[in-house]
Amino acid sequence: MTTTNYPHMNCIVVFNKEKDAILFCRRKKDPFKGRLNFVGGKVEPGESSMDAAYRELQEETGITRRQIRLYRFMDFTYYHQRFVLEMYLGVLEEDVELSEEKNQLLWLPLTEDFTDRERFAGEQNIAHIINVALLYPLPDRDVASDVTGRT
Repeated sequence: MTTTNYPHMNCIVVFNKEKDAILFCRRKKDPFKGRLNFVGGKVEPGESSMDAAYRELQEETGITRRQIRLYRFMDFTYYHQRFVLEMYLGVLEEDVELSEEKNQLLWLPLTEDFTDRERFAGEQNIAHIINVALLYPLPDRDVASDVTGRT
């Protein structure tokens, strides 16, 4: 089954500069209304995946490219729902003042139970994503890029 025509969405895992807390938003609408999730959104037609991740991050939080370097570290293909979820990761390079767009933003320590289905979106995928993100070091700034070259 080909996924080339599937819409692409993104989620961005944002660590604070100490890498001991992660940024979450409380969703105001379905899916997962009221639960905590990573920030993110849609890749628009003609937009590169990386540009979409930076755009969504800035729109939802006020965090700019100057304050964080993102890299794409995994994708999930949802065949039944017919979309691809691209996962990005970054560590803030400085303290930032967040600017909420629609959803409440909050920093959570790594000691949270990210498997709690009542609090977190994603049917326990968030715990897996965080565990993978913590296992691997971020690449150097000059190699952090959109690995797919997708536009």
